[in-house]
Amino acid sequence: MYPNNALSAWQLAIMAVVVVASLAAWLTLVLLADRQPRGTSAAVNTGPREEESGAAVTQLPYTAPPPDKAAA
Repeated sequence: MYPNNALSAWQLAIMAVVVVASLAAWLTLVLLADRQPRGTSAAVNTGPREEESGAAVTQLPYTAPPPDKAAA
């Protein structure tokens, strides 16, 4: 068995700093990816958004069936 197998304090500190920095970078990237995209001009941001206005689904007008095909 080798007597110098144990890691020194500065090596453990560097490992901890790398782990914390990696987690912070990952969390930052996740939060940036989660943000809503912004418009490129002021005209885009003037009205309510689709998901806020409830107009996400467009309903087509009713058209009567052709006279030769009556509904059963």
